[in-house]
Amino acid sequence: MEFIKNKKIIITIFIIVILILIFGIGLILYLRKVHSTFENYYVFRGCFKLYKKTEDYGFCRTNTGQTIKIVKFRGKWFLGPFPCDFFCF
Repeated sequence: MEFIKNKKIIITIFIIVILILIFGIGLILYLRKVHSTFENYYVFRGCFKLYKKTEDYGFCRTNTGQTIKIVKFRGKWFLGPFPCDFFCF
């Protein structure tokens, strides 16, 4: 009986680890897609009105009424202003 109990615990832990890995990989892939284009990041941030867009940045209004700047930094799109608000990565 002890062996069966230990086997169930090991299988449960294994399944939990696999699920965490699947979730983590999915999240990484999702975030790569979000930061890959201006349009994807625009939607991710909840923008509904575009004010200005260039090749390096854009201004939009979110659904909360806030105007934000989206900037391209090292080939990816982020919430600006950039570079180096607090640190550079």
